[in-house]
Amino acid sequence: MSRQPPIDYIDRTQKQYEALGYPSYQWVHNDSAIPLAPLKKPVSEAKLSLIASGGLYTRGQVAFHYKDDLSYREIDAFGPIADLRATHFAYDLAPVRADPNVVFPVEPLKQLVATGLLGALAERAYTFMGGIYSARKVKEILAPAIAERLLADQTDLALLVPA
Repeated sequence: MSRQPPIDYIDRTQKQYEALGYPSYQWVHNDSAIPLAPLKKPVSEAKLSLIASGGLYTRGQVAFHYKDDLSYREIDAFGPIADLRATHFAYDLAPVRADPNVVFPVEPLKQLVATGLLGALAERAYTFMGGIYSARKVKEILAPAIAERLLADQTDLALLVPA
């Protein structure tokens, strides 16, 4: 098997955004530390929410669109994996269409619960299509909307899976 050279994602992303009509992509630089909260219980007792940016949705939901789609989809974490669909402009969808766990690792998380390493998996997971050009809109619109849902779901921690 031949070894593939590393992919220059910065160059690739800039070219993809330019092809979509955006100006050169400006990578986010945060000046302050992220205010993380300490976990108040062991992971073996915690309820985890899955959040993924791979553009997954379930059969019957509207697919994501390509230009700064700030919407998210609520996914039944215990629903049939065969009902999951994916749309995204920034990665090859063939692997995720063959096995959604590639970018939405719900089955491995269920296994962690079954073994007792994780307390529980939240019934609802949240997905969106990463590659949103406006970091400001993610910070001001998308992230607070998902955070509000996590609070309503009473989860203890979240796993964020980038695509």
